[in-house]
Amino acid sequence: MAELAFRDGIMDQLRLIEPRFQEHAYLFVLAALEHCQQRLTERRHISGRELAEACRELALDRYGVLARQVLEHWGLTCTRDFGDIVFALVDLGLLIKQPHDARDDFDAVYDFEAAFERDYPWRRVPQG
Repeated sequence: MAELAFRDGIMDQLRLIEPRFQEHAYLFVLAALEHCQQRLTERRHISGRELAEACRELALDRYGVLARQVLEHWGLTCTRDFGDIVFALVDLGLLIKQPHDARDDFDAVYDFEAAFERDYPWRRVPQG
């Protein structure tokens, strides 16, 4: 997949709406949204829970045991942060929300420590 990038001025506008996150965090959430869509048989609206789970899966796929540290470096420390990014993108008109969508949909979907460390999907090395 090609690297995503914002056009000139978009990141400046996002920083005015939600300055806590690095540009990579926004791009990561958009990549996770596409990652989630690609697993579906047809494109449709993605719930907050589904997107948070896609973020976990993509982070583990891309960054492995360092996933939590990478996300935290970008300012992402809990699933609510994914929602804050989504709604900043909605406010800017880059994403569209449904009437029933709310930031609360992203609250406590999972705990970062459990999702990225305690429950890390370690793969055992086969004994030869």
